[in-house]
Amino acid sequence: MGDAAAEARPMVVVAAFYRFAPLERLPALRSELLALAAAQQVRGTILLAGEGVNGTIAGPEAGVEAVLGRLRQVAGLERLQAKRSRAGAQAFHRLKVRLKREIVSLGQPQVRPYLASAVGTHVPPGQWDALISDPRTLVIDTRNGYEVAIGSFDGAIDPGTASFRDFPAWVGRELRPLVAERRPQAIALFCTGGIRCEKATAYLLQQGFAGVHHLEGGILRYLEETPEPQSRWRGDCFVFDQRVAVNHRLEPGEHRLCHACGLPLAPADLQLESYAEGVSCRHCIGRFSDADRRRFAERQRQVERARARGRQHIGAAMPQR
Repeated sequence: MGDAAAEARPMVVVAAFYRFAPLERLPALRSELLALAAAQQVRGTILLAGEGVNGTIAGPEAGVEAVLGRLRQVAGLERLQAKRSRAGAQAFHRLKVRLKREIVSLGQPQVRPYLASAVGTHVPPGQWDALISDPRTLVIDTRNGYEVAIGSFDGAIDPGTASFRDFPAWVGRELRPLVAERRPQAIALFCTGGIRCEKATAYLLQQGFAGVHHLEGGILRYLEETPEPQSRWRGDCFVFDQRVAVNHRLEPGEHRLCHACGLPLAPADLQLESYAEGVSCRHCIGRFSDADRRRFAERQRQVERARARGRQHIGAAMPQR
C-alpha cells in the first residue's frame, strides 16, 4: 500500500539555473516571481542582482517551467538554461527571492562576467575529460572545502576555501606561484552548476592568467551527460537543498546536514561522539557556546514533537551557518 501510494505521488522537478546578464528593475521582477511561484506551488531560492540571476527551485513540472519561462522574458535572460533533476518530495520549505549585490559573492566588484569577452573558454561535458586528463592542465575545484570533501574530479586541486570570497586571496597566495612553477598549458575550473567557476575565470583573466577554461553547466550537467563507467567524477555532489548531495545518477545520496552548522555529514559521522542531532557534529563541536547548544537542543525537541505529530517544523530546515 505504501509503495503504491509513493508511486502515485507525482515527482518533484528540481531546477538549478544561473545566467550572468546586466539586469534592471529588480524590485518589480522580484514581486512578480514571488506571486507566480506561490501560485504554481514552487519553492526554493532565487537571487537577483545587477549582474544576473542564480537559483534553485522545486515543484510541479508545469510550475517550474512557468517560473523559468518568466525569467526568459527578461532582457539578457532569453538563453537561460536549467539543470533538472527529480526528487520524491519537495526539496525546499519556502520560497525566497532576494535582491543581492552579486548572485555569487566574490567580493571583486570590477569583475563583469556578463561580458562574453571577460570569461574563460566554456568546455562542454563531452570534452571535459580529455581536457583534465592532459598532464599539462591544472584542474581546480572552485567550491568550498566541505563540498570538495564528499566528491570531486580525479586530480583536482582543492583550494581549501570556506567561502567563494576566499578564492582571490588563494589565487595570489598559492595559484600564482604554482602556475609560475608548472607553467600549465591550460587551467580548468569547475563547480556545482557553473556559476562560481565562470566568475572565477573572469577574475583570473583580469589578473593576467591565460589558457583559462571552465566546465559548462558545472558538475550537475557533467553527471547528467556522462556515463558513470567512463566518468572521472568520484563521490557525491553537494547541492544547496534538502537532498544535501546527489550521486552520479542525480539521485539523493546518503549525506545529511548538521542543523547546527549546516555542513554535510556522511553516515559514519553520525556515529561519532561529537554528533547530537540538531545540536553538534564533528565540524562544529567546538564552534558554538553552551548557550547556543542549549538553544539548538530546544529547537530539536520542537522538531521532534512536530515530527511525532506528522508535521514538518520549519526549524529543521534552518541550520546556523
